[in-house]
Amino acid sequence: MGLWLTLSWLMLGGLTPPTPIWGNPDAKRLYDDLLSNYNRLIRPVGNNSDRLTVKMGLRLSQLIDVNLKNQIMTTNVWVEQEWNDYKLKWNPDDYGGVETLHVPSEHIWLPDIVLYNNADGNYEVTIMTKAILHHTGTVVWKPPAIYKSFCEIDVEYFPFDEQTCFMKFGSWTYDGYMVDLRHLQQVQDSNKIDVGIDLQDYYISVEWDIMKVPAVRNEKYYSCCEEPYPDIIFYITLRRKTLFYTVNLIIPCVGISFLSILVFYLPSDSGEKVSLSISILLSLTVFFLLLVEIIPPTSITVPLLGKYLLFTMLLCTLSVVVTIAVLNVNFRSPVTHKLAPWVKVFFIEFLPKFLFIERPRKEDDDKSQDSMLTDVIQVPMIDNCKPYEKTSFDSFDLEKIQHIIFLKTMNHSCSLPMTRLLIQTLPCKILLELTAMKTTIFQNQIKVN
Repeated sequence: MGLWLTLSWLMLGGLTPPTPIWGNPDAKRLYDDLLSNYNRLIRPVGNNSDRLTVKMGLRLSQLIDVNLKNQIMTTNVWVEQEWNDYKLKWNPDDYGGVETLHVPSEHIWLPDIVLYNNADGNYEVTIMTKAILHHTGTVVWKPPAIYKSFCEIDVEYFPFDEQTCFMKFGSWTYDGYMVDLRHLQQVQDSNKIDVGIDLQDYYISVEWDIMKVPAVRNEKYYSCCEEPYPDIIFYITLRRKTLFYTVNLIIPCVGISFLSILVFYLPSDSGEKVSLSISILLSLTVFFLLLVEIIPPTSITVPLLGKYLLFTMLLCTLSVVVTIAVLNVNFRSPVTHKLAPWVKVFFIEFLPKFLFIERPRKEDDDKSQDSMLTDVIQVPMIDNCKPYEKTSFDSFDLEKIQHIIFLKTMNHSCSLPMTRLLIQTLPCKILLELTAMKTTIFQNQIKVN
């Protein structure tokens, strides 16, 4: 029985027509009274000579991008505008206590405030949001907008740089006598605002830190007109976050640069000195090309990191040249090359004076030669030789002895084991004669040569 009554009640309720829900009749009546004879094309002043004051402010929501190559800053902002319209006043008591009214912004007069330094052709706001009307006649309009503005980028200290961009707003058609543009936080007798942009709703950027956001009001006179044209410039000082560039660009460049020092520690016989130098040079070239793609193509200044890379590439190129010269000298031999006279003059007569090095005395030279010659002729095979009578040396033996002396005294690249190997090819009688006569014979041979 209870279920039957419930179903009957639902059926009867479904057949009953719905009760109409009306909006606020006072607000509707107020809207009709205010906008019935309102002309949105006429400036809302009592007299044509009166000046309408428009207060403006910016609330930065997001710093979308700072394009270094195209020098464009993209921002997401709320453009706050406030003015007084005498046609939109009312007494709240006459309209049921309604003090504010939200109306479409297309139905009322709006100031033509645009971004002067626009970079994409869109000078106006993105969405035409509703305006808020107060019973005192004050109109508040806060539309969102995405602006692309020109920003001169200085990359001299990249990536440790600071950039100052600005956004210049002003009326496109009204002069200063018709519309007086002022900042929301501007005080009397002052055209500079220390904090000109509201950052309460700002989303932190991953690449830039905002240092300061001042604003300045200006009045500019053009050659065409006598009236002033006021504008407000909002400055945004940005400092780059350097962690990304330090880890991915600076540290690899510095590490590769220090590898060029190891080229001079690499043995010449390894055959990899030139290959290592050229590999380092190519690596630095790759990083330099990566830097060129980031910075704008300007000829005004060269970034500090670019100067460092160019200087390092120059040093690496110089190291390649020096390495080739060292290898050329290293693989020379007395058989194929003759020592130039200027080398002796330069390294013995000229260079020691600048290095504050004293040249050894003659006695020291003779003693050093005696010790060197003694090392040459003292070989283990002499012990195995039998005594021979004193004989003179033939021409073949003398030439071989002279060659041994030259290798030991002049060519430092010839090692002592190699010199001993040449001596071992002499007959035992010659070795015994050299052992007995020692220094005297070799000194005579040197004097003859």
